Amino acid sequence: MLQRYGLAILCCGVALAVAWPIDAPASCFLLAVTVSSLVGGLGPGLLCAALSALAFDVLFLNRLLQPAFLPTDGLRVVVFLATALLVAGLLEVKRRAEEAGKRAEEDLREARDDLAQLSRMTAMGELTAFIAHEVNQPIAASVTNANACLRWLAGDPPNLEEARDATRSIVEAGTRASEIISRTRQFFKTGMPQRELVDMAEIIDGTIVLLTSEATRYAITIRTSLASGLPKFIADRVQLQQVMVNLITNSIDAMKDVAGARELVISSERTADREILVSVSDTGVGLPPKPTVQIFDAFVSTKRNGTGLGLAISRSIVQAHGGRLWATPNTPRGAVFQFTLAIEDEPLDQQL
Repeated sequence: MLQRYGLAILCCGVALAVAWPIDAPASCFLLAVTVSSLVGGLGPGLLCAALSALAFDVLFLNRLLQPAFLPTDGLRVVVFLATALLVAGLLEVKRRAEEAGKRAEEDLREARDDLAQLSRMTAMGELTAFIAHEVNQPIAASVTNANACLRWLAGDPPNLEEARDATRSIVEAGTRASEIISRTRQFFKTGMPQRELVDMAEIIDGTIVLLTSEATRYAITIRTSLASGLPKFIADRVQLQQVMVNLITNSIDAMKDVAGARELVISSERTADREILVSVSDTGVGLPPKPTVQIFDAFVSTKRNGTGLGLAISRSIVQAHGGRLWATPNTPRGAVFQFTLAIEDEPLDQQL
């Protein structure tokens, strides 16, 4: 505080030193008030305005050399002081507005992060049954192969070749279960986003592994049409997987109760604008009759027990990666969700 008010006095002194030889008090003192208000705030600005008005009145209106009061002197001092106070007040309003904007931006960032985490936790509840079923399959296969291995080894003579094949199958099933758990742990971890070189095809394949059992439960066929040779790009792997999980689970939910073919198609391609385009189409109930932009608003959901966060968070993630997310009706029924991702040209070590 002492520094800020000391700066106001210093600014006033500098303005006086500059204004005296050139006889330009108003401009110099107003500049001093501006600097004091910008750097120190309202209090130092008012102090500088008061000191400037005093110096303007006493020195530049010749109070010392010509004590006689001229009719215009008082008006000049009042106009100068009013102008100085107005400058200090406007700058204080501007400073407070900027601080409020920064606080609002920080609150918005924190709220967005909280919503993203809430979305992940909500998705975790929905994925628990999927993951349990998916992990149960390799575990059951391991038990079956272990029993078979014991039978092959108990033979007379032991069938080592069959036992070796059964053991190899156990290893493969265990590796698959471990990968599912690892992907799930990575998806729900918290912390700062980690940008790295990623392959969109790997992200799509990994998400399909998590959700295949749920699609199978409802007789949904999953097809992929992923362009080969798509370049890797800098992105947050976990966030992009979150987008894919949200879109695929939405499509599965949309097809649970429909009659006829239930087909989920996931495709990727490179656009002419140096972007990667990913599409998730289904043959479900389709988009709501209201304007489709509303389904991307937070807390707007067409599901009975939906939170309305999945698509809002997905759009935020895609936009943070330099892309956009939108939805269109599918033919003859269903919906198509598409998003683009910008492909960065800079080397990895320059972007991290």
